[in-house]
Amino acid sequence: QLQLVESGGGLVQPGGSLRLSCAASGLTLDRYTVGWFRQAPGAGREAVSCSRRSGYTPSYVDSVKGRFTISRDNAANTVYLQMNSLKPEDTGVYYCAASVWDVPGLLAHGLYDIWGQGTQVTVSS
Repeated sequence: QLQLVESGGGLVQPGGSLRLSCAASGLTLDRYTVGWFRQAPGAGREAVSCSRRSGYTPSYVDSVKGRFTISRDNAANTVYLQMNSLKPEDTGVYYCAASVWDVPGLLAHGLYDIWGQGTQVTVSS
């Protein structure tokens, strides 16, 4: 069974940090492009970051550039999203997803084949 499991979400104050993990089972993540998405209440799913399976420079949505970093640990079959200088507008459910596509930029959510269940991130004082 192909499965992605996110963890690491929680409640954090503005300016704080969190590291989200996306652990895979049944698939080898270094063969996939992996993306992180978020969905705020009442809003659509937004692409946040994308790490291409070919290893090219990751992509980020403008609102998180300089604050978020996506990385891989192939030995652990896990992808991470380090989130620093968090803002209230970063609040939402964060999902990771895997795709066989390998193109520049943020991949549209419709091109991802495998999704995790999501982890809640709340930034509030």
